[in-house]
Amino acid sequence: MSEQVSITINGIQFQAAKGSLLIDKLIDENIHIPHFCYHQALGKDGNCRMCMVDIDGQKRPQIACDTPIKDGMIVRTKGEKIEKVRRDILELELIHHPIDCPTCDQAGECKLQDYYMESGFYTSRVNVEDKLTARKRVDLGSNVMLDQERCVLCLRCVRFCKDITKTGELGVIDRTDHSVIGTFPGRPLDNPYAMNVVDLCPVGALTSKDFRFKQRVWFLESFEAICNGCSKGCNINVDHRKEKYKDDIIYRFRPRINKAVNGWFMCDEGRLSYHNNEENRFEKALLNSNEVDSSEAIINIFKELNSSNNSLVLVGANLSFEELSNVKAFAQKLNLKLSGYSPNTYDENFADDWLKKSDRTANRASFKELGIDESKEFFEASLNEAKTVIIIDNNYFDENLKLLENKNVISMFANHNLTIGSSNIALPLASFYEKSGTYINCDGIRQKLVSKMNKDNPAHTVTSVIEEIQSLIKKGTI
Repeated sequence: MSEQVSITINGIQFQAAKGSLLIDKLIDENIHIPHFCYHQALGKDGNCRMCMVDIDGQKRPQIACDTPIKDGMIVRTKGEKIEKVRRDILELELIHHPIDCPTCDQAGECKLQDYYMESGFYTSRVNVEDKLTARKRVDLGSNVMLDQERCVLCLRCVRFCKDITKTGELGVIDRTDHSVIGTFPGRPLDNPYAMNVVDLCPVGALTSKDFRFKQRVWFLESFEAICNGCSKGCNINVDHRKEKYKDDIIYRFRPRINKAVNGWFMCDEGRLSYHNNEENRFEKALLNSNEVDSSEAIINIFKELNSSNNSLVLVGANLSFEELSNVKAFAQKLNLKLSGYSPNTYDENFADDWLKKSDRTANRASFKELGIDESKEFFEASLNEAKTVIIIDNNYFDENLKLLENKNVISMFANHNLTIGSSNIALPLASFYEKSGTYINCDGIRQKLVSKMNKDNPAHTVTSVIEEIQSLIKKGTI
């Protein structure tokens, strides 16, 4: 363990690791320190000079991103002297920055905008006509758009491609005040994590083509969740909005910091998977291919269970721990066979040695903890004996519909698929992000998702379906 030393910041004493960077301590303690180029995942670069602080014993201000902590250090991030230094540096950043905040997608999330408002540069000393211009709307590839005029040359994006993905697509072109970010000839931005540069960009130079001009960020609400694209369970923020006369819609996923799981980043495929929440939604219950109310479908599920002596329940590995636990208890009570067989959710081509895992489900680890059998042998034996098959959020039969011939099929899904078309009873469910629950990732880390979606007509969850069937059981007999 690193030696702990005592330092004083703005008159308050703290303990910190000796030799660690001062800016890390400031960030970890939520002490405001302006910065563009520094990022905890990328390390120090020291080119923006915005993180200046006063340190007793030093003749001039120092950059916090390249200052190691020493015992007894006395630091000030506030004060007329140091704030004037930062104002002068910020003015240099603003000299050639375009005045297009009203049309910039980063407005409301822009560090330059925030620091400008703090500093109060309401009167410019540079004529708009004298500002240098650069290329706008440059398509870099991988859903990333570049506006070279807005760039403050923090080089976060360059360092990400160089040091994190090690693909090196981005670089600095030209010199002095004509320097801009760009790609090398014939080498567009093309790696599975490319859209992380949008999050890294502290201004509006790099924006997402997928999100551009969709919503103003101050209209969006957000809740913490996990990505269900694979078993890594990357932590994310789900940004959504319920407009007047419209339903609540998700507009984007952003990675959320969790150093034990995904650090600061997520893959592009997971980032764009929010589209799955709304696309091709299954919204109306079906009884023998005819639309019915959900309550009628649940009554018929009850009747089917009441008349069938041999049933198999097949569950998917994207159900929450609570849902799987309730399904298991329900199956045991009614003497139903329970399987988690889902070999179709493995994809070796998707996996890499960083965040992407071959298991394309969020909660397979709960199968082991709850003792849910996912072996092929148990599944095939149970399916052969079963007269009724209840399928809950498991797409295995989409490619094996013949296995459902001569079976009574009950299915529950959030999105349309082929299995629904082969079902006697089909019931729509809430999507992954419309319900709350616990998920266990591939490293055994338990993570809680608390949904704050506000749907006008919320769909059933697996737990609510079980509760309604149990209510019918109390009134009847199985």
